[in-house]
Amino acid sequence: MKIRTGFCCFLLALALPPVFAKVTFQGLDLSDDNRLLFRADSSGGGALPQNSLFISRLTDLALQQMTAFPEKMELVNNGRILQVRNAFGVLRLPSAGGLPQGIPGFPSFATGASALGGRVEDMAASQDGRWILYLDPVTPAYGNLVLVDVNGGAKRIVARNVERPGRFFPACWSPDSRVFVYSRGGRLFYYPVYSAAAAPADERYRLIGEGAINAVSWSRMGDFYYLRGSTVYRVRGSELFARALYADFLEIGALAGKLPVEFDQNFDDFWIAPDSRSLLLSKGGRNIFYYPLDGSDMESVLPYVIIPRSAYNINVLWSPAGVVTVIASALKAGGPQVMAWRLETGRDSMSFIPLETPVGSQAALSPDGSRALFWGDRGVVLYDYINWRALLTLGTGPTHSCIWINNEEFITGDSYRIERIKVSGSSGDAAAQRTMLCLSGAAEYGFEEKGGRIFAKNNGAWFVSDGKSPWEEAANPALRKPSQASGRYRVYLERQSAGLYENLPMIRNIASVGTAALLPGFRNDGERYPPRALSVSLTETSPPGVFAHGLREGLREAALCFDLYDDAAGLPQTLDALNRFGVRATFFLNGEFIRRHPDAAKDIAAAGHEAASMFFAPIDLSDARYRLGDDFIGRGLARNEDEYFQAAGAELSLLWHAPYFKASAEIAAAASRAGYRTVDRDVDPLDWVSREDARNLGLTQYSAAAMIDRIMNMKRPGSIIPIRLGLLPGGRQDYLYLRIEVLLDALIRDGYSVVPVSTIIDHAR
Repeated sequence: MKIRTGFCCFLLALALPPVFAKVTFQGLDLSDDNRLLFRADSSGGGALPQNSLFISRLTDLALQQMTAFPEKMELVNNGRILQVRNAFGVLRLPSAGGLPQGIPGFPSFATGASALGGRVEDMAASQDGRWILYLDPVTPAYGNLVLVDVNGGAKRIVARNVERPGRFFPACWSPDSRVFVYSRGGRLFYYPVYSAAAAPADERYRLIGEGAINAVSWSRMGDFYYLRGSTVYRVRGSELFARALYADFLEIGALAGKLPVEFDQNFDDFWIAPDSRSLLLSKGGRNIFYYPLDGSDMESVLPYVIIPRSAYNINVLWSPAGVVTVIASALKAGGPQVMAWRLETGRDSMSFIPLETPVGSQAALSPDGSRALFWGDRGVVLYDYINWRALLTLGTGPTHSCIWINNEEFITGDSYRIERIKVSGSSGDAAAQRTMLCLSGAAEYGFEEKGGRIFAKNNGAWFVSDGKSPWEEAANPALRKPSQASGRYRVYLERQSAGLYENLPMIRNIASVGTAALLPGFRNDGERYPPRALSVSLTETSPPGVFAHGLREGLREAALCFDLYDDAAGLPQTLDALNRFGVRATFFLNGEFIRRHPDAAKDIAAAGHEAASMFFAPIDLSDARYRLGDDFIGRGLARNEDEYFQAAGAELSLLWHAPYFKASAEIAAAASRAGYRTVDRDVDPLDWVSREDARNLGLTQYSAAAMIDRIMNMKRPGSIIPIRLGLLPGGRQDYLYLRIEVLLDALIRDGYSVVPVSTIIDHAR
């Protein structure tokens, strides 16, 4: 994920879809006054292992979350409220400390997120904390953009059929919380909230122009910058409302600058300087360019830095004084590699120079830009940002999120607790004063033996709360023996055969009659979307000797396979997404790709995915010009084996599919005699259809979101689903692989395991 400076940066930090993991309930403890204490654990699937402590009054089923895992944090309401997001919901607590509370009107685990299958949708909160935007799913790939007024929980639908978030949440707020910009169907719109009743209902009168949400960045002064083509527009908030009256002839914004290259919303990103006089442009995630917006002619001396091809995450720190640092992460065999560069300004030139690697790729600047926090798996470190010098190590264990309060205070969150830290002194005698705000989870817990208070143990220490007051450290707690029965109820766990939940807490009313789930609405998300008739047919028949799909009954699994013909675009983002979801996939590599991108082939092997063959060249084997005998097929496959081994130092699996899936019984038989199993597909996303194909051949070119719905409508247990990586000759508006998180999300929500093709084959025997 790429994080931009300006107000949108913390919103974009929430854009990444949460990775799915199984939820397991455990440790039911029922008090004599019918309060149920239990824990929910979320782990696996590549997600951060986390747990949350809950308490419920069984008399009215009120549910309260007692801990808050700090997967992501932000401050709202002028820093008075800390908002925490994790696998169990979005919670708020005072920035001075307290127990977490749900947000009125916003679906969460504790307030009945059953309609979401227990998963909380991505969201964007306004700076003043009053407004929240989220996507209410309608199909696997589309949802309605919903605006929630936290003051009372009132909701309204802003836009329908908005593409569900991939890299970015499709909306971002102005710094004054009065308006937001959102994207839908490749176009950008604005929406005012302070006078929403007077906002034009027709989107035509709120149109900004073509583009995706990453083409917009708000400045600290309240204007936003919009990139279209090679033009940079500066748009004032007041102009948006004038457009409601004059949309037909009023040009959007004022010209702020011209770029020597075109902005590609699929692969590019940009960051605006705090003084709005320059920007950084990420071109394809590989090259970072600095451009002035003051009319200077610097085309011959533009500074730039080349990011390694395997980088998947770019972060920019830009201080109010103009000090710029670019940080990038790349997946390597030994784990993520972090790199940093500083833009140095001389009297006559500017250039990027490499810096010493920080402790983590996640970073945040203090408001005045003098200090920076860096965090990750190796802890959190406070830096002198200007001189790039470590001042204080604040922890050595994995840290998940940090946020500044002011220039001396900040909040950090790890797996044990959320803390407010105040730093005093300089580098030589810097010291930290810590105040615990909330527990992140609980290793042990129970009710007080006498009194009914709640105890929780975390990182070797015990804490106590009455369910209203903040957690306080407690010595020698006296806990009552856990119980699963009271005078009125008995509770137990019931195992679930499928879906996101391993089990569910059940309540049996022994005072009368009846048994029900504590969370009655929780179910598989596959039931959420009404079934629709297939408009396309599955490939249930293939040439003899060709494997097209696995078992249609039994295991609910599907294989994702990625085709690499000659271009590596999208591979780093795909590997990152698969890693975060904990999914192994199959990559079919063409010899042309291996020869052009040997390091990319090595990255696939290092990531632990299954690598298979797509012949030594991207040729159409159905073409009559080729004499297809055993020698031709065998040599082509053997040549690909050798080139892959030379590039990656690993062996290809003995699976292959013919380029463009053009295989026959004769081709499959020849490959079999060479030791290979020929693979076909039973779901065709049509992601290979270019603009040129659509125009010349009369084919339908689906958008990436529409292709996801198509896949989800067609897939069956045992399906093989191919996705083509790289730039498509003939061009596309968008690419399916740039929304791979949404597809993985949808498959797992529907109860599917995503596995390599070889697993589908093994289970079909």
